[in-house]
Amino acid sequence: MTGRLYGVGLGPGDPELITRKAARLIAEADVVAYHAGVGKQSNARRIAAELIPADAIEEELRYPVTTGTTTHPGGYAGAIADFYEESAARLAAHLEAGRTVVVLAEGDPLFYGSYMYMHDRLSGRFDTEVVPGVTSVAAATAAVASPLVRQTDVLTILPGTLPEAELARRLADTDGAIIMKLGRTFPAVVSALRQAGRLDGALYVERASMAEERRLPVADVDPSSVPYFSLIVVPGDTVRFRRAPAARMASPAGSIGELLVVGLGPGPDHWITPEVTDALAGVRHIVGYAPYVNRVPQREGLTRHASGNTVEIDRARLALDLAKNGERVAVVSGGDAGIFGMAAAVFEAAEDEAYADVPIRVLPGVSAVQAVAARAGAPIGGDFAVMSLSDRLKPWELIERRLRAVAAADLVLAIYNPASRTRTTQVAAAKAVLLEHRDPDTLVVVGRDVGRAEESLTVTTLAKLDPDAIDMKCLLLVGASGTRTTATGQVWTPRFTERSRAGS
Repeated sequence: MTGRLYGVGLGPGDPELITRKAARLIAEADVVAYHAGVGKQSNARRIAAELIPADAIEEELRYPVTTGTTTHPGGYAGAIADFYEESAARLAAHLEAGRTVVVLAEGDPLFYGSYMYMHDRLSGRFDTEVVPGVTSVAAATAAVASPLVRQTDVLTILPGTLPEAELARRLADTDGAIIMKLGRTFPAVVSALRQAGRLDGALYVERASMAEERRLPVADVDPSSVPYFSLIVVPGDTVRFRRAPAARMASPAGSIGELLVVGLGPGPDHWITPEVTDALAGVRHIVGYAPYVNRVPQREGLTRHASGNTVEIDRARLALDLAKNGERVAVVSGGDAGIFGMAAAVFEAAEDEAYADVPIRVLPGVSAVQAVAARAGAPIGGDFAVMSLSDRLKPWELIERRLRAVAAADLVLAIYNPASRTRTTQVAAAKAVLLEHRDPDTLVVVGRDVGRAEESLTVTTLAKLDPDAIDMKCLLLVGASGTRTTATGQVWTPRFTERSRAGS
């Protein structure tokens, strides 16, 4: 009969925060295991020292390396992976011998803890139980005695090892936050807090609940003094204090700001135009669909207003209201804002006489159709049309009539929004309509996530186009009668076709 594995949370440091269940299991254990850093005593063992039976077998699982420097042929990752495998094998031997094994974990076993790597390797083979512990988050919040989040506030827990720009964006987008894994990352974390407008009110807590506990405002901390056992508490209340004055800030009474509608391009940052980059650097508010807002770097003084994908008019009104109150605002779209983007929605909302005096400027961006066409070669080198298959704003009967007109005119056709989770039949229907007028061998380019890491480009024919393989991340280019490929497989359309020449 095999033994039982327990992952036991000890809390953040104060032995009095160990739960009664954790204390009982430690006292009854045959084997007590704990992790230790290079050249350090195990903090987990220190916390539980008075509970470990004198006759228990102790297994110290000492890390071989704590930084990325190692002579292991697999580098840091290889050294750590081997360490976890060897540690799991040591514990498995005790379990196979029928012993009860308790693995001590600071805080909670499954919250940024070392125990989870033993759990991954052993829980499928042996009976396992996890005993929760008080987290460092709870201890630090109690130490600063400041409410972390209230009611519908969102709490985000962030590792300080995130890239600075990403950390700043996430801090700007949340109410309350906890930042962990500090140490050498501390200067970049402070910079991210400043960019997000969250430095005032952010509190630093070191060794929460331990005798050496220290707490003070983040702005007052000496970066060289920050150990790993520290974190930052950003109370949700601070976001209210930060955002409340935004609409009142320093615009002269009755002044009107400016509303910019900008295209961010289809993916990579280097496809954002310099004009758009300069414009974004000068606005105080960013408004848009969340994935596009997330692409804008956070900086000090910038407030972000992210929303869902089907509330274009609502977000346009929000932007117009901000501009009307004297703010400089940018509404962001992917690709080009004027092609199935936010520009039309802004002008639609601006028909309200209340916004008659708000200046609106549209700045162009690289469109998805341009990006896919460039990857393919020159498929839109001649006349072409652009359509969306989404019937959210127009009936399918109208889309079908337009498809027939484009097909009959022998135009290259770029198709946006071909499918979604709830629209699964339009591509097949469009294919059937186009085949009424087009040769089955008409070339079709399918671009997916062009400009992003997951980019793919497929060249097929209208007859072989698989509607089930198309989703919202795709843009389709359906060729004209003259569209052809080069010897290397690139797709291009002549600037004229025999049909257009005959009619000229």
